[in-house]
Amino acid sequence: MSREWKGAMVGAGFFAAFQAEAWQRIPGARITAVADLDADKARAFAAKWGIERAYSDAAEMLDKEQPEFLDIVTGPQTHAELTAMAAQRGIAVFCQKPMAPTLEACERMAETCERAGVRLLIHENWRWQPWYREMRRIADPGALGRVFHYGFQMRTGDGRGEEPYTVQPYFRRMRRFLLFETVVHFLDTFRYLGGEMKSLYCVTSRINPVIAGEDYAQVHVAFASGANGWIDANRISGPKIPETAFGVFRMEGDSGMIRMTPDGRLWLTRYGEEEHEHAFAAPQNGYKGDSVFATLSHLLECLRSGSPCESEGRDYLKTVRAVMACYVSAETGQVVRL
Repeated sequence: MSREWKGAMVGAGFFAAFQAEAWQRIPGARITAVADLDADKARAFAAKWGIERAYSDAAEMLDKEQPEFLDIVTGPQTHAELTAMAAQRGIAVFCQKPMAPTLEACERMAETCERAGVRLLIHENWRWQPWYREMRRIADPGALGRVFHYGFQMRTGDGRGEEPYTVQPYFRRMRRFLLFETVVHFLDTFRYLGGEMKSLYCVTSRINPVIAGEDYAQVHVAFASGANGWIDANRISGPKIPETAFGVFRMEGDSGMIRMTPDGRLWLTRYGEEEHEHAFAAPQNGYKGDSVFATLSHLLECLRSGSPCESEGRDYLKTVRAVMACYVSAETGQVVRL
C-alpha cells in the first residue's frame, strides 16, 4: 500500500469546503492543518472538516506542519505570495484558478517553483466534470468525424440586483470579472476538447452597474486544428441558482454532433438518425459531477508518480494567456493571435 501524503490548506471560504470534503474521500492523503487570516473562521473550518490544527498565519503553519503539499484556496491576489512561501520551503503547490491577477505574476509563480524544484499544479476542475470527459471519450475515436465547431452558452442570474453574487460577494469588486473568474473555465475546457487555440476575438460589457467588472462576454476562438469555437456568456439572464453545468455546450463534426444540457446530460446525433440521449455514469455527489474530487485525485497522483499533470503550472499559462488576450481584444477591437 502506498504511503500517506501530508497536506495543508490555506483559505477557509466558500469553495474551500468543496475541497475539504473531497480530501476526506481521497485515499493516500491527509490534510493536517488549515490557515486563514480570520482565526475564528479557520478554527470553525477545521472543526467542521476534522482537520487537526488551525492557524491564522500561513507561514507559521508551513513551518510547524512541514507538509508535502499546500492546497491554496484563497483569492487570486494572494496566490503568488503563498506559492513563493511554499516553494521556498520545498513544498509542492496545488493552486486554485484564477492563477493570479496578471500574466506576469502567473509566470513568476511558475518560475519560482521551477527554481525551487517543486511542482506547481493548478486546480482547474471544469475539464474534470464528467460530461466533458465523456464528450472527449466519444469524439476521440472519430465518432463525430472532423469536429469543426465548439460552442458554449452560459446563462446564470446570480448577477442581478443591488446585491449580486451573495455566495461570493467579492465578485462585485473585481475589475476583471467574468472572463477572469468564469470564462477561464470554458477556455481551458476548449483546450481540453479541441486542442490549442491560435487566435481569438472578444467583446465585453457591464450589464449590472453595481459591480466593478464585466458580466457579459462574447468570445470567438480559432483553433490550430481549423475548428472554431464560440463562448456566449452572461450572469444576468438565467436562473439565480446556476444549473449544474452552467449552460449548454455543443461539439459539431461532419459526421455527428453531441450536445450537453444544463443538467449535465448528453444528447448524440449521427447525421441521418434521430437524436438520442447518450447514457453515461456521472457521480451525483460532490461539486458538479464530483469534479473537485477528480481534480484533486489527479493532482495527487501526478505528485506521487512524477507524471505530467493536465494542468501543470507552466502549461496552464496557455489558458492564462488566452484570458488576457480576451481583455486585449475587447479593449482594442482586434483579433489577438496566441
